Amino acid sequence: MKAAVMEAVRKPLVVKEVPDPKCPANGVIIRSEAEGVCRSDWHAWSGDWSWIGLVPPMPLVMGHEFCGVVEEVGKDSRNFKKGDRVLVPFSQGDGICEYCRSGQSHVCSNPMLPGFSYWGGYGHYVGIPNADANLVAMPDEVGFAEGASMGCRFMTSYHGVVDRAQVRPGEWVAVHGCGGIGLSAIHIAAAIGANVIAVDLDDAKLELAKKVGAQHVVNGKNTDAVMAIVDITKGGAHVGVDALGIKTTCQNSILSLRKQGRSLQIGLTTAAEKGEVAVPIDRMVTMELQLIASLGMPASRYPSMLQMVQAKKLNPKSMITETIALEKASDVLAQMTTFQNVGVSVITKY
Repeated sequence: MKAAVMEAVRKPLVVKEVPDPKCPANGVIIRSEAEGVCRSDWHAWSGDWSWIGLVPPMPLVMGHEFCGVVEEVGKDSRNFKKGDRVLVPFSQGDGICEYCRSGQSHVCSNPMLPGFSYWGGYGHYVGIPNADANLVAMPDEVGFAEGASMGCRFMTSYHGVVDRAQVRPGEWVAVHGCGGIGLSAIHIAAAIGANVIAVDLDDAKLELAKKVGAQHVVNGKNTDAVMAIVDITKGGAHVGVDALGIKTTCQNSILSLRKQGRSLQIGLTTAAEKGEVAVPIDRMVTMELQLIASLGMPASRYPSMLQMVQAKKLNPKSMITETIALEKASDVLAQMTTFQNVGVSVITKY
């Protein structure tokens, strides 16, 4: 099969023919039809996250945000058949640990991550283990590019905004960072009925944020973001979202809250922080603030999100700014180093 292979840190991916994956007995082979180029791919490509134990073996076919068509079914897989259109959540479980058994497979004791634990969607075919627990049927109304966007960024934001922070209509939500995660969080919070403020350093990203639901935008390059949010909301946001994972966005998400506010931490850190950011503990105590972390979303929660997509309450396509050929994936990763890219790039040509 054709694949874009990571052979060294921060070096261009090598597009070449590699062996087709073998079908797991309890899994399926998927023909990938679309794959998002995600900032998590950039972290792996940059050599980040060794401090949390994620050191992908190389050569590696990355890609954890994809969807496609079932090509082959293992002898022990029951829920899918050849020709089924499927979404692939990146947060996968073994199906048997205490968390999986309670529907929380995204925090499985033995997690599996496509593009990290095993070869992913930067290859035209992917072998998915434990398919019955880790795949989601994709409605006919959902296109492949749109489906790919729901494999990581969109579903991660949905779980964070809806399940973890429990955003309510009428609340003020400030989203720090307008990449794929941030744009998704803005769109989802707005669909729920929240008043959303988008914060970034790039006017082009802020323009897109307004198109997907932000009522106010703040350019942190020109303005004190915390003071601007406090002023707009007349006291601070009910919910802050760190959608990037750098020191500034993490701290600003907390500092811009009103009393009893909730800060939702979705972004993972970079080599600059190595997993540790100082937080204003005394302020959090005296204002009764909450810091809530969120990771991915279990397959069991997809029906709720997909129902909103089918009802046109949510539109993941609105974040997609380009579809590209596999050969262009390296260019998008390089752009992420300097935050040049706007919106979501999806590979649709293998």
